[in-house]
Amino acid sequence: MPVAPYDSATYMFEQAFRNIDDVLRKEAGCTTELDYTEQSSWLLFLKYLAGLEEDKATEAALEALKKSLLHQAFTGEL
Repeated sequence: MPVAPYDSATYMFEQAFRNIDDVLRKEAGCTTELDYTEQSSWLLFLKYLAGLEEDKATEAALEALKKSLLHQAFTGEL
């Protein structure tokens, strides 16, 4: 089965993990595969939480905007 050429998303994903590898090996003192796995998992979890928090903030802002526009429409302020 031929290997598909890399797209930019795949390259960015692999580069991100190479950067994480470098930091964990050089600065975090990960000496075993277990240390590395634990730290990588933790970083991915924190990244997920940051994205979730950003999504929730965006949803709240859009909901507030929608309520504001509805209020303006009903009061004739538009």
